[in-house]
Amino acid sequence: MKSTQYVARQPDENGFIDYSEAEHQVWNTLITRQMAVIEGRACEEYFDGIERLKLPTERIPQLAEVNKTLQATTGWSVARVPALIPFQTFFELLASKQFPVATFIRTPEELDYLQEPDIFHEVFGHCPLLTNPWFAEFTHTYGKLGLQASKEERVYLARLYWMTIEFGLVDTSQGRRIYGGGILSSPKETVYCLSDAPEHQAFDPLEAMRTPYRIDILQPLYFALPNLKRLFDLAHEDIMAMVKTAMQLGLHSPKFPPKAA
Repeated sequence: MKSTQYVARQPDENGFIDYSEAEHQVWNTLITRQMAVIEGRACEEYFDGIERLKLPTERIPQLAEVNKTLQATTGWSVARVPALIPFQTFFELLASKQFPVATFIRTPEELDYLQEPDIFHEVFGHCPLLTNPWFAEFTHTYGKLGLQASKEERVYLARLYWMTIEFGLVDTSQGRRIYGGGILSSPKETVYCLSDAPEHQAFDPLEAMRTPYRIDILQPLYFALPNLKRLFDLAHEDIMAMVKTAMQLGLHSPKFPPKAA
């Protein structure tokens, strides 16, 4: 596991995390800016989730507030974790309908991008769609499959997750929209992903699993679902058979330059 400069915040005995005024200010800046950028770009189901969660703009939400809504809608909850967690822990949490949330927020210097998922990325990027039963079902199934998978299989599953839950697009009657949390928490990628600059492909789980990615660049390729229900349907297909096929076929050539040493 990589190291991180960030340390997740510990709650008091009542489960309350006392953030500083400066940290609340970072949240306010991020959420205010991003709500403006995603207008007309995020999918309707995401906005439905935003409406349900009623995230505060002036302060960082407490996990208990988020849990109340998630549990009432899909039976999910968020779990406080350190900045980076092992694959095994990640799958265990998803399999038990708990979404990992690191309880720190980025510094003002890293406002636009940081490699570690912080509370803004997890809560603003992912939690709205966890109120959606289709998205929640796929995420739950994904966790259960990951628990049973071998180390090599998990790498293929990770690509599927990256191309859907983190960086997925969806076609709607209003046009192509965003549902991936990695995009929705990034102002730059929100605009870029729907432009003509990157490549867009119709979603194919097998292709997604065979597509290499880098976490530190704007994605060169995005997969677009025909609708969000496609994730629910995928959850009921034999994903592990697809993983085995993907492993036999091997990876596509990367659409990005190799990382500088």
